[in-house]
Amino acid sequence: MRLGVGITGLFVLVALLTPLLVRSGLLYDPNAFLDFPVHSPPSWSHWLGTDLQGHDVLARVLAGSGVALQVVFLSTLVSVTIGLPLGLWSGYSGGWLDRLLVFLMDAIYTIPSLLLSIAIAFVVGKGVGNAVVALSVVYIPQYFRLLRNQTISVKNELYVEAARSLGASQLWILWRYVLPNVLPSLPVLLSLNSADAVLTLAGLGFLGLGVPPEIPEWGHDLKQALDALSTGEPIWWTTIFPGLALVLLVTGLSLVGEELKTVRPNRS
Repeated sequence: MRLGVGITGLFVLVALLTPLLVRSGLLYDPNAFLDFPVHSPPSWSHWLGTDLQGHDVLARVLAGSGVALQVVFLSTLVSVTIGLPLGLWSGYSGGWLDRLLVFLMDAIYTIPSLLLSIAIAFVVGKGVGNAVVALSVVYIPQYFRLLRNQTISVKNELYVEAARSLGASQLWILWRYVLPNVLPSLPVLLSLNSADAVLTLAGLGFLGLGVPPEIPEWGHDLKQALDALSTGEPIWWTTIFPGLALVLLVTGLSLVGEELKTVRPNRS
């Protein structure tokens, strides 16, 4: 897990420092159109080269990490905020509301995540907030299903039965006894969903449905780089560096999730 945490932490650090480096003049503005050199290979002036639009590739790659992490963090926050209470209440209460929520969540869950995010992004349009909405809808059912199943298991434990027999309210039982025992199952899903969200965001950007073009984003930059292949020029630097950043961040988040699977939570 150290490797995964190290890679993810590095991207977080880059995302935090990039705006400071741009303001201080140590890094090119990722949206600046440079007059010269355009579409040039890596050099001392531009360490990762420039693209066909005259952007500094290094600046675009570093700024893209901030956009990816921002969208993933916000979409994860929204998904957990909605999926967690719904899963807890549905799993504990049961009844017609549980059956209705399970039906709705299963209906959403059956749609492939990328296809669903594309459909939502097409309807709501481009933008960071809209990308957050598209990703949030995709992952809410996963948190709901996990927490509902965990709640159904925990609510039959003896300490929950004892609290119920003593007259504790449902909200108190959920807050005091159920929630602390289902939360340890969240980190694994959070890490794996974050990795998947990075890829989904890049897919939306590649299709032109993610954030606006003026916002640095790896998927959009990869699409621009592939479009430039029609020029017949050797442009490997405009594809390999955004792609490498995408692979590294996804790998880091996936490693964290895989390692967390080996940690067995202790119930109390």
